[in-house]
Amino acid sequence: MDTQTNTKIRVTCPSCNRKAKRVSPVTLRALLKHEFARGFGDGDDSCCSSNGSGDTGCSSISADTGWRFCESQDCDVVYFSEDGDRAFTKPQLRVTVGVKEKTGDRPLCYCFGHTVASIKKKLLATGRSDALEDIRSKMKGPGCHCETANPSGACCLGSVAKGIEIATNELEIADLPQMERPPNPSKNRGELIAKVGTVISAIMASTCCWLPLLLLAVGVSGVGIASILEAYRPVFIVVTFGFLSAAFYFTYRPRHTTTAEGDCCESQATANPNCRDGISNRRLGLMSVNKVMLWLVTILAALFLFFPNYVGVFLGTGDGQTVTPNMTQTTIRIEGMTCEGCSAVVAKAIRKVSGVLAVEVNYEERRAVVGTEACCPVPDDEILAALKSAGYSGIMVETPSVLSPLDRGQAKQNQEIVNRLKR
Repeated sequence: MDTQTNTKIRVTCPSCNRKAKRVSPVTLRALLKHEFARGFGDGDDSCCSSNGSGDTGCSSISADTGWRFCESQDCDVVYFSEDGDRAFTKPQLRVTVGVKEKTGDRPLCYCFGHTVASIKKKLLATGRSDALEDIRSKMKGPGCHCETANPSGACCLGSVAKGIEIATNELEIADLPQMERPPNPSKNRGELIAKVGTVISAIMASTCCWLPLLLLAVGVSGVGIASILEAYRPVFIVVTFGFLSAAFYFTYRPRHTTTAEGDCCESQATANPNCRDGISNRRLGLMSVNKVMLWLVTILAALFLFFPNYVGVFLGTGDGQTVTPNMTQTTIRIEGMTCEGCSAVVAKAIRKVSGVLAVEVNYEERRAVVGTEACCPVPDDEILAALKSAGYSGIMVETPSVLSPLDRGQAKQNQEIVNRLKR
């Protein structure tokens, strides 16, 4: 039995623990610096064979060679032994290992000089890369020597295909006007949080108005909750404007730009005249969307902030009847009102009481003036019960008796004096 079958072969990189590919000692001898390559001798022990497709490139190595090649970008180890602790890192090679780099030229084809940078330049100039076609056409000649030129020791077509994809993705990210970078993800989150926070805090600022109406619609009194929330309304208003200010900053803040290699709008403007216009349109489109969203958020926030001021218009205050001196007038102090919308609810509740002819509710003074038939007693209990069913409470401040015609005339004059004083 072959003793090698009893030996555990290391196939994963000792540094990043990723599976590595077989590589010929010939590659190590050719690409390691002299002081590290001396231990591999000078024999012709090539593991490379024809791939049978008519190309002269090397096929994958099918048998263990004693060495592995790690192409991960997460570690510096390039070669390591399958049955020991020996390893060689990037600084110990005579060439740059392009597949392990994230920036720079990043050579991919060591035989014919294709790099990520050259592919990007071609993409900017023509919109496509012909690197694969160029390599395939030249592989039939004597210039292909992957085993001794490529750190992987294998054909570079796979690496070049990945390099084209990398170059394309990097151009989509990098080639904005003046190489403008997309906003930092943390700043994007900040902008989103500011906009969402603006709307939520504006909704909370008007909760003292719309929540009682909502609870009342389902038959629950929300007066206690409204009173608590009303105390925090100024705080929520300040928070709303704080979030809104942050949203305006994130949307209209100056964009920082930087010039990097391969800027199509600088170095490639002649070769690709449509570059600047296309990229500018993308940037303007994104900025326009952000600004439109910001102003929509602003309008929405304003609608919620001022909801207590205009909700009474939509709810209505009644049939237009006003309290006149010919009516018996009763003044009630209302407790539980938090906005103008409450005034409309209070007026409707009192007006449903039999014998009530007109109601005037003053939100600022927290009082209601009720006009009833002059011939009949004021239905105090019914009015207070109607207020309670609507979620409010009332205290009769003034409940006059039925007025005589003379008293009604005097009451009319008194009311006219009061109205003039109010003006």
